[in-house]
Amino acid sequence: MPTLAPPTPPRRARQRRGPLTERLAGWSARNAKKTIGGWLLLVVLAVLAGGAAGSGAKTSDAGESGRAQQVLREQRTDESYRENVLIEAVDRDRKFTGSRGLEAAAQDVAAALRGAKGAATDVASPLDGAAAAKELVSKDGRSGLVTFTVPGPAAKADARLAEVTAEVERVKKAHPGVRVAMAGDLSLTKAVNKAADEDLARAETLSLPVTLVILVLVFGALVAAAVPVLLAATATLAALGLLGLVGTVIPANSTVSSVVLLIGMAVGVDYSLFYLRREREERAAGKLPREALRISARTSGHAVVVSGITVMLSMAGLFLTGVDVFNGMAVGTILVVGLAVLGSVTVLPASLALLGRRVDALRVPFLGRARTAAGSSRAWTATARAVVRRPLVLGGIALVALAALAVPALDMKLSQPGQIDSLPRSIAAVDAGVRLQEAFPGGPSPAQVVVWGEGATGPAAEKAVRALRAEAAKSDLLGEPVTAQRVGDVLSVKVPLAGSGTDATSTEALKSLREKALPAAFAGAGSLHYAVTGQTAGLHDFAEVLDGRTPWVIGFVLALALVILIAAFRAPLVAVVSVLLNLLSIGAAYGVVVLGFQKGGLAGPLGFDSFGGVVNWLPLFMFVILFGLSMDYHVFILSRIRERWLRGDSAKQAVVDGVGSSAGVITSAAVVMIAVFALFATLSGIDYKMLGVGMAAAIAIDATLVRGVLFPAALALLGERAWGTRPAPADDDTDAAASEDPEATETSQAPETPETPETPESTTPTEAAERTPALTRNA
Repeated sequence: MPTLAPPTPPRRARQRRGPLTERLAGWSARNAKKTIGGWLLLVVLAVLAGGAAGSGAKTSDAGESGRAQQVLREQRTDESYRENVLIEAVDRDRKFTGSRGLEAAAQDVAAALRGAKGAATDVASPLDGAAAAKELVSKDGRSGLVTFTVPGPAAKADARLAEVTAEVERVKKAHPGVRVAMAGDLSLTKAVNKAADEDLARAETLSLPVTLVILVLVFGALVAAAVPVLLAATATLAALGLLGLVGTVIPANSTVSSVVLLIGMAVGVDYSLFYLRREREERAAGKLPREALRISARTSGHAVVVSGITVMLSMAGLFLTGVDVFNGMAVGTILVVGLAVLGSVTVLPASLALLGRRVDALRVPFLGRARTAAGSSRAWTATARAVVRRPLVLGGIALVALAALAVPALDMKLSQPGQIDSLPRSIAAVDAGVRLQEAFPGGPSPAQVVVWGEGATGPAAEKAVRALRAEAAKSDLLGEPVTAQRVGDVLSVKVPLAGSGTDATSTEALKSLREKALPAAFAGAGSLHYAVTGQTAGLHDFAEVLDGRTPWVIGFVLALALVILIAAFRAPLVAVVSVLLNLLSIGAAYGVVVLGFQKGGLAGPLGFDSFGGVVNWLPLFMFVILFGLSMDYHVFILSRIRERWLRGDSAKQAVVDGVGSSAGVITSAAVVMIAVFALFATLSGIDYKMLGVGMAAAIAIDATLVRGVLFPAALALLGERAWGTRPAPADDDTDAAASEDPEATETSQAPETPETPETPESTTPTEAAERTPALTRNA
């Protein structure tokens, strides 16, 4: 009888590895100390590298203004700084000429400056003769001006300015009835930089405790609240360090550091909040710590990665502008968001694994136990239920409200506050600059004509400057004095412009200078070339470049949002609705900024003087960053709604349950973001105030009216059409959602062998639904 071969054992089903976020979090949890140590080492090295990088690359304006700046920088010579000392009666109640007190003060100032050898050069006084008096006495005759130059190099300029300031203050004390006020290139720049540094330090000091208090209320335990704050703070520190290193190649101005702090704290806490809250919910539902971490990594961890990549890709759209200020902001934001994502999927799981149940330590009385509950929000569930019953009525009311807020945005005027407009007049140099602008229009921020080519420092250029002075003397748009200074092989000519420097009058004066005065003055000087820079020129050229490239940036961001939403939910109608609602909420936030700042509605409460416009870089930056951030909320809500629909709920019931179940974490995250953004409204710089109010308003609108009313109303009106054909139920016991996901199907066919005798790693219905489709794995 033939011997039968033993039966071949059944081939074990191939076990598919989990998602990358799950594997990365698992490794981090198993090697918690190494992960945390590596993260701290990264932060320290980044900070040290940024500190050792030295001064960064300087930003340049767009267009002709930027070309003039580049010509000046190519000279590699020591830069000098033009300063002014305004002399007038405190009440401006008498003429300068003939006033013994005013003339004596001017004489003393000029003598003191001439005596400060090496610290001040090219001193000019209205008492130097008739020609000087014509240029250095205001048109109304009530103010006199002493001008001088603080020589470079920049490393010694601050010390020289301090010496000069001390001399001017000494003269001021000797003439108590006379206003002696100094303002100019270096003094105003120093005041702006000092205020920016103080603002940044204040924001750092305030953001940490405010965020910690909010998270204590969210989690009910001090340890759980501290984890996201520490992670966000270290990610922000590392990003600022790396920005200093990258900034040696890609220019980034002082505003970028504040933006990195703002976005880093908000996004870092936001991502940690999603992850940590999900982990606590799973433990509250009976999962052991390792299982809770695994589920959180597969759901919330993946959502954090998708959200972070979306924000970074959106910010990359700013590179399309080709403008230095936007390039710096894009780099800074991409760095801090990337580090926040990295920390959330590595350091956070490691910290939770190391802490275990001690993450709930130091509970706050009356809050501790209640905050771990994983339930739906009664208030938002009731709101969603009312909206789906009457979507046209309630949705229409919300739509009208947002449209009304957005209407003022149609009157938005892009501008850039000058140094004297961006800070409060309580700063001495700013107050002096304002008074100087009033008495000598264009004085604090004149146009700068850069002349180069053969003979740029010779007789031909001198002849052109004399002709330019003659043009200025007979023009109502060009002011005096017109000063010329040699910088290496080029000539720098300062021409005061009428207006405030940022208004329509200044723009008209710039056009007159470029199109009439300069062509007339340089007629016949074929070997000479010139370009105009300065505050007014920079703003004008920036606006022209932005007008041509903004549509490309907006198109890029809108297309990106549509692609991500369609890929995630396979529902084109839902994607289009989401994009349209995002546009509406951003438009409403623009309206708030216009009403509050351009129209001056918030001038009193926030303590600023409106300059009649909106900071020119703000709208495009807000558009790009808000589209990226809002995708976070939309992916989260839509995945919860789709989960219910896949389980068999009607489209309307899925909306009610999805909005209610996602309300807790979204509300918590929104409150953190709003609080961090609102802190910037308390800083001194008007651009920081605008950014803080605009971002806080946009998040508040998105998390309330859009998420709670307009979005449910739109989905209710779409009904079953929103999601297309409902997939057939799976053959096994897993959820229908899992049947669409190959990972979920293979996991159910070949369950992983548990590492410990804990709960087997089976896929729960909630987890399976949240994993469908791949991009919708979320908190």
